[in-house]
Amino acid sequence: MSHLRRYVIAGLLIWVPLGVTVLVIKLLVDIMDNTLLLLPTAYHPDVLLGIHIPGLGVVLSATVVLTTGIVVANFFGRQLVEAWERLLARIPLVRSIYAGAKQVSETLFAPGGQSFRKVLLIEYPRRGLWTVALQTGVTAGEAQTKTVEEVINVYVPTTPNPTSGFFIMVPKRDAIELDMSVDESLKMIISMGAVVPVWRKNIVPSDK
Repeated sequence: MSHLRRYVIAGLLIWVPLGVTVLVIKLLVDIMDNTLLLLPTAYHPDVLLGIHIPGLGVVLSATVVLTTGIVVANFFGRQLVEAWERLLARIPLVRSIYAGAKQVSETLFAPGGQSFRKVLLIEYPRRGLWTVALQTGVTAGEAQTKTVEEVINVYVPTTPNPTSGFFIMVPKRDAIELDMSVDESLKMIISMGAVVPVWRKNIVPSDK
């Protein structure tokens, strides 16, 4: 019976991660394939080819992003973007949404950006309880001015879905910076602590 249990566990260790990976990739591909709906019906690949080929939306999305990047990288493209943004700035609701989304994008994708680059250990939701969090920036403006001490912006992901969470401002002296990478921290969060990254400072190099 013990052998049977061991075989079942060994099989699950192979198929469960593989199944989750396939489901996540399928979800992303399906989302990307929805971009094909932007094309006129007569130009849909399903109509032109007569068959459905999964993943064409990924190719279309990558092509659009790359082409857009090439266009806006030159002087003429930047002029078009500025004209487009001036137009959006005149629409009350749209300008607020667009400006916020653009600021977040610039913060996340800027080469020297600090958002989501540091993994922190903080006491949350109360003293004595610890959780892993990601630093999103250094607080500035009114919030920083009116706090007694220096605070930092922190995002606390929830388990097992790290895309939802809480934004809090934590005193910098109360946050402990960890050596683990952001990818390692997300694995730990998604697995609910079952997968804990090895702390490299604990690894003693073997004598050769």
